[in-house]
Amino acid sequence: MNRTGRVLLVLALVAVVGMAFRVSWNALRDVARAIGADTTAAWLYPFVVDGLMALALVATLVLTGDARKFALRVLASYTLASLVLNYVHGLVPALHGESVDWGRLADWDPANWALVLLATSLPVGSIYFGSDLVAKVLHHRPPVDPTEPKSAQTNANRSTPELGESVVEEATALPVPVQELDSVPVTSVDVPAGPVEVRLPVAAAEVSRPRRATGRVPVAARSARPVRSEAELLAQARSLTESWPVEKLTGEGIRKALHTSAAKARVVRETLKAERERDAAAVS
Repeated sequence: MNRTGRVLLVLALVAVVGMAFRVSWNALRDVARAIGADTTAAWLYPFVVDGLMALALVATLVLTGDARKFALRVLASYTLASLVLNYVHGLVPALHGESVDWGRLADWDPANWALVLLATSLPVGSIYFGSDLVAKVLHHRPPVDPTEPKSAQTNANRSTPELGESVVEEATALPVPVQELDSVPVTSVDVPAGPVEVRLPVAAAEVSRPRRATGRVPVAARSARPVRSEAELLAQARSLTESWPVEKLTGEGIRKALHTSAAKARVVRETLKAERERDAAAVS
């Protein structure tokens, strides 16, 4: 249906509802006078009943779930109440000429009490139910469409492991390109008979790099080094400096070769020099 047709349909609906309200307004006004309402209150009484019906109808179109069911119950209850009062107005001709006694809507007392209770409780119910419906409409939030794409803010709030998993899934879902062959003449390309090896792209999130130390490593976390005795140092120094001349037997050279402290290197140096002098004296 085009826009003109929709506008005409809405205008026709408004006209029908307006005429129906005018008919119902006459009956509800006479009922209000019969239960003791003054002229102004009797003139406003139809708006209390039929007006809440219109409000409940609008709330039904906006709300969802349990709130919508509540609005439908209110709409059905006030529609039924308005129908009953219009029916009573048609059964009691005295209501038309304002000759009926106050508080008298039926000849049978139990029916009269029920009708008077219904007519007098509708304004109070309009205050309660109308306020509740307006509060529900104002606090209503439309449901989120599950097919709507996720925003970037959702990805920003996700943890690092979750982001890594999503990167791996996206990388796996993408088409995997076949490894390119080296640029060679077409005539010299040999097509392998077996299946072509395909290398999957490695996701960046799976690469774990060692974390660099940002400060001094605690003593408890250091790996223990074996402590060498003086005899072991001396034996290792003899094998390393066997071909060294005497001039090269310095503390710094021995320290670097043995990877030991300067004090121990000096002790080893003096011992090696003493052995060299003793051997030279024995030879001569």
